[in-house]
Amino acid sequence: MGQYLPIVCLLVLAVLFGVLSFVASRLLAPRRPSAAKQAPYECGIVPSRETPERFPVTFYVVAMLFIMFDIELIFIYPFAVDRRFLGVFALWEMLAFSVVFFFAFVYVIARGALDWGPVTVQRRLDGATSPERTSTSTIRRVGLEGRPEAAA
Repeated sequence: MGQYLPIVCLLVLAVLFGVLSFVASRLLAPRRPSAAKQAPYECGIVPSRETPERFPVTFYVVAMLFIMFDIELIFIYPFAVDRRFLGVFALWEMLAFSVVFFFAFVYVIARGALDWGPVTVQRRLDGATSPERTSTSTIRRVGLEGRPEAAA
């Protein structure tokens, strides 16, 4: 038991350091909340719109399908390497797993798991375009204000 004493002491010291640091920061830190401090922050970019909704469940279903494909490959690899040793039983096991996986995949595809994003709707353009509209009149060039080339 004496051989574990240094590890136990180090573990106790690490936990004490963590707890004391947390308590000291709670007691000594200034509390000046502001809207800027409460705003979400990522890579120095201030969010210009409201946060999006949660990911759709189909995103996670596709991720699970990817994992299932990996598992199927893990099952197929030993059979491909040494099929004589594994025999017919391994072939039937591999085929049974593949059939169950294939039917699950077909079910998920039929439910629309790969139909992501908003549905695009075709708009009619009757009278929406005019000969006055060009790329120079409708596209705003950003960052060219005040440059001599912008006047040309």
